[in-house]
Amino acid sequence: MKHYYINIFYSEEDKGYIADIPDLKYCSAFGSAEEEALREVLQAKAAWLDAARKEGKLIAEPRYRSAIS
Repeated sequence: MKHYYINIFYSEEDKGYIADIPDLKYCSAFGSAEEEALREVLQAKAAWLDAARKEGKLIAEPRYRSAIS
C-alpha cells in the first residue's frame, strides 16, 4: 500500500483529534486521542482505496509532504 502523509491535529470545536490524508479527498477520521484518530484514518484510507479501485477511479500518487521535517 502506498504511503500517504497523514495530518493529525486537535480540534477545539470537536474536542478531539482529527486525522486526514490530504492526497485522498475527504479521507479523514476523528478520535479522542491521537492514536485513535490515526487508527481510524488508516481504516478509512483502506476503505477509500478499495472503493476507488472497485469504481475504477484514478488513485492519486502520494505528493503531499509536511513543511516540517
